[in-house]
Amino acid sequence: MVGETTLEINLSALKKNFDILRAKINKNTMLLAVVKAFAYGSDAVKIAQFLEELGVNYFAVAYVNEGVLLRKSGIKTPILVLHPQPINFELLIKFNLEPSLYSFNTLRAFIEVANANSKENFPVHIKFNTGLNRLGFAQKQIEDVVGVITSNHSIHVKSVFSHLAASEDEKERDFSLNQIDLFHNISEAFQSLCGYSFIRHLCNTSGVLNFPEAQFDMVRCGIGIYGFDNMKNNSHKFIPVAALKTIISQIHTVEKGQSVGYNRSFIAKHNKKIATLPIGHADGIGRQYGNGAGAVYIQGKRASIIGNVCMDMIMVDVSRVSKGRVSYPIIKGNETCPAVGNKSAIKHKVLPLYFIIGIICFSVCPSAKNTSNSRGEFFCMFSFGQFKYFRFPDCSMGSIFSIKKDALSRLFGVFAQDQCSSLLQ
Repeated sequence: MVGETTLEINLSALKKNFDILRAKINKNTMLLAVVKAFAYGSDAVKIAQFLEELGVNYFAVAYVNEGVLLRKSGIKTPILVLHPQPINFELLIKFNLEPSLYSFNTLRAFIEVANANSKENFPVHIKFNTGLNRLGFAQKQIEDVVGVITSNHSIHVKSVFSHLAASEDEKERDFSLNQIDLFHNISEAFQSLCGYSFIRHLCNTSGVLNFPEAQFDMVRCGIGIYGFDNMKNNSHKFIPVAALKTIISQIHTVEKGQSVGYNRSFIAKHNKKIATLPIGHADGIGRQYGNGAGAVYIQGKRASIIGNVCMDMIMVDVSRVSKGRVSYPIIKGNETCPAVGNKSAIKHKVLPLYFIIGIICFSVCPSAKNTSNSRGEFFCMFSFGQFKYFRFPDCSMGSIFSIKKDALSRLFGVFAQDQCSSLLQ
């Protein structure tokens, strides 16, 4: 039971997901855990510490400051920085982070900083573009890249890697296979020219699941570790690691013709019971989820968000909860109110949407249907925010830590939308 909006992170679920992925790859294949964006919206430090205990081989973050935080928290495992900025190269070297170098600008800039710091054979990772067209050297640049690297003793290639563009999409299988072949050719040519071996890695979570032949020396897993895959029936039985909970602050009876929220965007067509929850667009529940677009589940019943989403509150229609007889004895002010109930999400065939850093939206199958959680909360993911931590004893799924919402936090969250329901029909 919680007394305010809380995000619970289940470490037992995290371990199960890690074990599932570990079992999918070859014994000698390394596993890199992606913990960027606060470990996909949970807590990078706690997640990394736990995964380090499990024996993960590598970590990856997006930016240098994320890696610095891990080092300051005692993480010893190698950390790949996927998108370092040259202005932070000094800091990267100071904290023994390993940069992805993806252009001649970044390559030469890092060599300059490494030389200035009298470094020899500092580990770097060379990224090639094989079709994602985001970051990376082109195949035709291999000789020039190797020429720059071998003429300097300050750096040593730790790995060569690329990124699959559509490994989760069966319709793009041929494209993915072409990427795999291209990466194989690039890495072979690179090794032949540079004269020594290095780690090769290409697969993300979907690549591990759909292209086991492309594991190379290491795989990079992010979304799978946190409990999601791209299989409609969740055949891999991942367990989402995060559970959002909040409380009901107050319940109103709204009579026919009365309005709810700013701009009076909702007008009751008949008498309704309305519950107010302490979470809003400052916490990542964007205004686009208001006026019926988003929903929560209370006591296993769907409760649509009505009116405009406020900065720190949403109002939901609880008229149908407990056959319309919603009151504090039934839904207590301190009672946990799951964002979306597992059973209800499945019953209504709703695909949850979750946001990573509030920008990228993924539609995923309701993995929660395989979750044996007696409290039935739906698991979701968030990113960014300043949090305070505390633990709940005797949690039903084992080791769980909780993140309490701070007034300045920005949680990018998950609410089910009506439009998603057709995706599972």
